[in-house]
Amino acid sequence: MSTDVMTNPKTTTKEKKRISTKIIAQIGVLGAIAMVLMLFDIPLPFAPTFYKIDFSEVPVLIGAFTMGPVAGALIELVKILLNLLIRGTSTAGVGDLGNFLIGCAMCIPASLIYQKLHSRKGAIISGMVTGTVFMTIVGCFINAYLLLPAYAAAFHMPIDALVAMGTAVNSHINSLLTFVLLSVAPFNLLKGFLVSLIVFLIYKKISPILQMGRE
Repeated sequence: MSTDVMTNPKTTTKEKKRISTKIIAQIGVLGAIAMVLMLFDIPLPFAPTFYKIDFSEVPVLIGAFTMGPVAGALIELVKILLNLLIRGTSTAGVGDLGNFLIGCAMCIPASLIYQKLHSRKGAIISGMVTGTVFMTIVGCFINAYLLLPAYAAAFHMPIDALVAMGTAVNSHINSLLTFVLLSVAPFNLLKGFLVSLIVFLIYKKISPILQMGRE
């Protein structure tokens, strides 16, 4: 977030209120765009059908770079809440929770690094790479210990049944560990790479629009 104006003692209360209103509006718009992008998901050949890649993290990451990590997390939250409101859930909320946590795992560290380096090169090389790696690690961990057990419990099915869904697409998947390593990890790595590539290509053109009126 551009903090110069917000912390400048010469900034009037009216100006601060206008800036805050603009930021809230941008969070809402980016969250809505992210929700729309969730509609266009793509199944992958190396993962079960309930793992589908989408590009909803693109506006989240752009917002996090432009307005800071808190704004990025709020955009992610708006995306999830709008999706639940409009489409509901087919995973008893488990997939939605996972989407939020894993999305934040990418955008928050990427944004924190970008704020320190504050350069395009720093954002891409350090922020996005770190965000992608962190998202992959967090994704593996919470899938193994939180999401997959919660999903199995919600639908009254054993973990082995979920592993079998992975085996159906990759015969090397024969346990929860191999499921995570051969399905979850490459899924998040691929998503992080593609999202980072798109943000790299469009961020320079979009960020001035989001920063307009807050400088």
